[in-house]
Amino acid sequence: MEKQINYLKKYYKGDINEAINRLKAGEPVQYIVGNVDFYGYNLKVDKSVLIPRRETEELVEEVIKRVKMFNNPTIIDVATGSGAIAISLSKELNTHIYASDISSDALKVANINALNNEANITFLQGDMLKPYINNNIKVDVLVSNPPYIRYDEEIEDIVKNNEPSIALYADNNGLEFYEKILKDCKQVLNNKYLLAFEIGCDQANDIAYLVNKYLGDVKVEVKKDLSNKDRMLFVYNY
Repeated sequence: MEKQINYLKKYYKGDINEAINRLKAGEPVQYIVGNVDFYGYNLKVDKSVLIPRRETEELVEEVIKRVKMFNNPTIIDVATGSGAIAISLSKELNTHIYASDISSDALKVANINALNNEANITFLQGDMLKPYINNNIKVDVLVSNPPYIRYDEEIEDIVKNNEPSIALYADNNGLEFYEKILKDCKQVLNNKYLLAFEIGCDQANDIAYLVNKYLGDVKVEVKKDLSNKDRMLFVYNY
């Protein structure tokens, strides 16, 4: 906790004693400070959005490498939350991104972050791919870090007690939203496409099964994070 207290002393602009009491009561330091660094960009965070994590930065890094296969691709970020993925991709690739979330509160935060970072993003509200289908948006690259924690899965109290459950948990052993996306994605994908997911470390085989169920014989690649856990899954047909 000493490291977090020093972080508060450096970055918190209000009553430091109040902030330390909030920290001791189990509130994440990022929510107390009100912002977090993600891929070099300063992002506002509050309890309506997940706190962006290092593993998601790794997903962004991999997507940046892989979109070189496309010429001026249309990219969407599904379940954007704070806008972390969309903002990083927009800035790093110097391109327009579509981003969506079911939560209006999350989209308010994402809009603020996009404006503060001068990112070129169009935000849409809706469940998974519905806003893209409804607006007849066709895409080359689909990126998503959806809710994927099982309801019976043990997670840290600091996460369970503070971060929004709508952004954490999913039915069907955590697979609910991967299946929603994979079931509907043909309606939005162009002929050549890339899907990029952050996944739970034990979900790769189950998601690969869903990929084959809904997309047939396409390429599936699983990549480990810096902790050597399966954390990213890529689907492509080129």
